[in-house]
Amino acid sequence: MKKVVVLGAGMVGSAIAADLSRECAVTSVDADAIRLERLAAQHPIAMRVADLRDPAAVRGAVAGADLAVGAVPGYMGFATLRAVIEAGVNAVDISFFPEDPFELDALAQAQGVTAVVDAGVAPGLSNLVIGYEADRLAAEGLTVDSFRCLVGGLPVQRTWPWQYKAPFSLVDVLEEYTRPARLVEQGAVVTRPALSDPELVEIEPIGTLEAFNTDGLRTLLRTMNVPNMAEKTLRYPGHIEYVRVLRDSGFLDTTPVQVGGAAVRPLDVAAAMLSGQWRLAPGEPEFTTLEATVTAHGGGAERAVVCRLFDRTDASGVSSMARTTGYTCTAIARLVLAGAFRLQGICPPEYVGAVPGCFDRVLADLAARGVVLHREER
Repeated sequence: MKKVVVLGAGMVGSAIAADLSRECAVTSVDADAIRLERLAAQHPIAMRVADLRDPAAVRGAVAGADLAVGAVPGYMGFATLRAVIEAGVNAVDISFFPEDPFELDALAQAQGVTAVVDAGVAPGLSNLVIGYEADRLAAEGLTVDSFRCLVGGLPVQRTWPWQYKAPFSLVDVLEEYTRPARLVEQGAVVTRPALSDPELVEIEPIGTLEAFNTDGLRTLLRTMNVPNMAEKTLRYPGHIEYVRVLRDSGFLDTTPVQVGGAAVRPLDVAAAMLSGQWRLAPGEPEFTTLEATVTAHGGGAERAVVCRLFDRTDASGVSSMARTTGYTCTAIARLVLAGAFRLQGICPPEYVGAVPGCFDRVLADLAARGVVLHREER
């Protein structure tokens, strides 16, 4: 059996470990022993308690593995991936870290490592779509004009005031609300504030949601020669107005302020206050929706491809965000383990999508787990 180490045992990391344990010898690594014990009691998974903020601990945890999966919070992701690459172990990562992953490309190539980054739902599955479609359309003599991705994970039940629950790391969610969003307009990269350009969109079968700019294009800014690209996050209408008040009042700032003689980061206070309000209750139903649209032209023809996904919490209580993010990750992990994708260096998912057969295998893996991407071409 292939040996896989999953770094991080949160909501998504646990789903990844459980899924891969069907055919691999999986070790889950986390600083939280109780979380690991709960996971190991339900699945054939070995556990290892370690502080993944320590690069030496990461290197020790992945030594001898065939593959490491990074599922740590974003602020830890870059250093964790670097430690895995230093250990000479192939990696698939979902940590959505803010640093440029290509800074690790030379190291990964020198180590002979395949490191697939941003291997979740968006970025992730959305990148697979544009990588696959751009390559396929080019073979037909068409040039891609635009790519637009709408994505969001929300609770089914709307509750005042936020109408939101965080389906992954709360710190990473709050980062989406502050990190400037990079878009491509008429061939030029432009930067807009997070939460900018709100618009109402209709998403089946939910109805009206609100979309706003977030920094989800990431590697596509470098790898895809498409003149117009944008990613927007979806929330229930009204949510972003509350978040704007929170942000513009300074509660999401990272510069410490003095409170009672102690230096306190406003972001830490906000995260602590919101952690209870934004935490999904066990088994609470939620959904994830994705709509990725690619348009192209050539030879007097115009083409539009729309890929849609809608997924809910499953009967066993695994959240849709854990399913759509985690199972995209495990599908890519299987490609790497099987040698179906073997490009060395830093490899965003659009590289995977462009390799013949890989996109179809990922979709088949997802469909086998009840996560279905519907594709319409017109």
